[in-house]
Amino acid sequence: MTGKITKIPGLIILEPKVLEDNRGYFYESYNKIKMQSAGIDMEFVQDNQSKSQFGVIRGLHYQKNPHAQSKLVRVLEGRIYDVALDIRQGSPTFGEWFGIELNAVNKTQLFIPRGFAHGFSVLSETAVVLYKCDEFYHPETEAGINCLDNVLHIDWKIEAGKEIISAKDMNQPVFEKADHNFIFENQAFKSEKE
Repeated sequence: MTGKITKIPGLIILEPKVLEDNRGYFYESYNKIKMQSAGIDMEFVQDNQSKSQFGVIRGLHYQKNPHAQSKLVRVLEGRIYDVALDIRQGSPTFGEWFGIELNAVNKTQLFIPRGFAHGFSVLSETAVVLYKCDEFYHPETEAGINCLDNVLHIDWKIEAGKEIISAKDMNQPVFEKADHNFIFENQAFKSEKE
């Protein structure tokens, strides 16, 4: 498992070593020691899995402090365009987003630390997404940002008019009016809670 730093501090792309032969493949999707060497040192406590059809956009979601979540995202079936938006006050990349295709073939994962809003669009006929979280779901701190906010200019890779977005996500506030309480720290992916 190798980790690559992105242009946004704290976001890490993880590329596993996949062993393939005529029987199929094998790889370690999670190894605590290798994750620590890539800069990811925390205890994951909950796995979430979703299946979605082509054109679905889920997001942009996050939980506010004190129940913020770090996420480790991967795709079990299909292809998605995964997006993380930096909402940490004081960050040099505050308000910037990073996107990457994750798919079941390359098995690449994206680590998203606390202080980001997260979402994805489905590029294949269907996609099954699994992500690990270092904090349990707390609905009282659940929040979001409208994924179609024109100020963000996120290219979801879905043709206009073919997006499938829940009413809940469409009614999220735009970035400028979103409620969040994250402060940037140089070690944004540190495991301890505030």
